[in-house]
Amino acid sequence: QVQLVESGGGLVQAGGSLRLSCAASGGIFRAVVMGWYRQAPGKQRELVASITPASSTNYADSVKGRFTISRDNAKNTVYLQMNSLKPEDTAVYYCNLRTVVTARNYWGQGTQVTVSS
Repeated sequence: QVQLVESGGGLVQAGGSLRLSCAASGGIFRAVVMGWYRQAPGKQRELVASITPASSTNYADSVKGRFTISRDNAKNTVYLQMNSLKPEDTAVYYCNLRTVVTARNYWGQGTQVTVSS
C-alpha cells in the first residue's frame, strides 16, 4: 500500500522560508511522478510543483523563482523548498504521487503553511 506523510509546515512571516518533506512508502517511488499541491480555504486545489523520475521539474507561475522541488530516491522522499514566502502562499500543502503507466494518484494528509503579513 502506498502511504505519504508530509512534514515541515508551520507559521512564518512574509519573506521567510520553509522546507516541506514527503516520505513515501510502498516500493514504487523511483517510477512515479511526485508533486506538491496546495489548497487555501474556499479555493480549489492547485498544482505547485512536480518532479519526474528523471528529476525534470515543473512549477506554477506564482512560485517560479521562489520554490524548488527535489527528490531523494534513496530516502523515498520529495522536498519543497519555499523561499520568499508571501501571505498568498498560505494553504494546506499536499504531497501527491502519480504512477506513470496507470496514472493512479495517491495523497498525503496535508501540512499547514501559514504566512503572516
